[in-house]
Amino acid sequence: MNPEQFKKQNIKVIISEAFMVIAVIITVIVLALLVSGYWLNSNFEIERNGMLQIASIPTGASVEIDGQVSSWLERTNSSKILTSGSHTIKLTKDGYDSWSKEVNIAEGLLYRLHYPRLFLKERQLESLIDTSKYTDASISSDHNAVLLINSTSEWAYVDLDTDNPTPRKIDISTLFSGVSLADDAKVGVLTDEIIDLDWDYDASHVLIEARNGEAVEWVLLDINNATKSINLTKEFGADFSRVEILDNNSNTLIAVQNHNLHKIDIPGRLLSAVLVKDVIDFDHYNNEIVFSARESVTEAPKTMPGYYVGFLKLGDRETTTLEQLKDPVKVAIGKFYDSKYIAVLDEDLLTVHQKDAYQDETMQYAISFVPDTIKVGHDGEFLLLVKDHTLATVDFEATIVHQWEIEDHFGWLDNDMLYTVSNGDLIVYDFDGLNRRVIAHNVSSHFPVAITNDKWLYYFSDDNLVREWLIAK
Repeated sequence: MNPEQFKKQNIKVIISEAFMVIAVIITVIVLALLVSGYWLNSNFEIERNGMLQIASIPTGASVEIDGQVSSWLERTNSSKILTSGSHTIKLTKDGYDSWSKEVNIAEGLLYRLHYPRLFLKERQLESLIDTSKYTDASISSDHNAVLLINSTSEWAYVDLDTDNPTPRKIDISTLFSGVSLADDAKVGVLTDEIIDLDWDYDASHVLIEARNGEAVEWVLLDINNATKSINLTKEFGADFSRVEILDNNSNTLIAVQNHNLHKIDIPGRLLSAVLVKDVIDFDHYNNEIVFSARESVTEAPKTMPGYYVGFLKLGDRETTTLEQLKDPVKVAIGKFYDSKYIAVLDEDLLTVHQKDAYQDETMQYAISFVPDTIKVGHDGEFLLLVKDHTLATVDFEATIVHQWEIEDHFGWLDNDMLYTVSNGDLIVYDFDGLNRRVIAHNVSSHFPVAITNDKWLYYFSDDNLVREWLIAK
């Protein structure tokens, strides 16, 4: 090869490699722009869009966007780039009812719709268990079990996530102070009033708050072995005003006694020293606790009451003061995407702080009423605020507040859907109050309702536990 040919060959190689480098750079730039939401529209103009990610129960529902079936998003459980702004999404499926919502797509951001549920129109009803001797019931937090309750010492547990649910007796005769055995009775009579029941995450224990005369007692019921249950009030000789389960299997509880916060170690039967004094409200996320408490602030010539929001991680020796306030507040802690947040409710003003940047990153929402309670949604995506029959939802995905009135007391049908019973009609709502539908009739308003394993709808009707299939066979 002579020198001239060698030069030509080198030039070809250099030009080829340069084109490859340029192509890679252009590809990277294009991908970066696409990830950031930039798109080339039909007029060959660059615009910045957002992305919609949508799923449904059942899967495979048809998707309409602004009245048209999308060629890119014909079925649920997929994603689509959409122009920023308002869009109406409608889901339909043969044999099922429909679902719709108006969403606001933001530039460069993902909007998730993971909770839409469509109900089968023609459902088969199956009567399972005679519940005429029970006066109340409680659904587990995973919606897979129910505890049947009455005014005797013989309750029943039913596993709902099975083809043939069968009641299993649970003897609570030794657990409460208010149990007596009448001369002509085979089982004890429970005179305690059951105030509240709270299940742990794996449905192995139920924390029960009961009233015996003027006194309140707390019992941790072991579902699998009632003899291992604990009357917390008797065990620790303490007058607890509030107790909550901290972990999945009820090994650790958090309790308030005389306005002071303690940890309860169930396996070790230990009540800790005071963790926080003068607690007003608290919430937890795993082993992290956010609380509001009272403190004394000295301003000459007298001492004034003050309040603060604090944070405690179990195992740490000291608490962290996050904010000092003039008035008492309610608090909540949750996680949305990868960020933990702390919500502070001061009368009708809700402030949401990013946990790791408490003072710097906040959002405020005005609520048109003063809520009594604040609850974090199952996956942290929303906050539910309640006062009597008035509800408000702070939707973090949409960054808006929804408010509505509900007919009667409500419960959770699944993790994202509320229900109420009015005149025998079972009425369901999404967590934001939208997509209100009547899905069943002749439903008892004194017993809970649940969807189990996305297959069965359970409710009580005419002194029976019944269920309906939710999926087409």
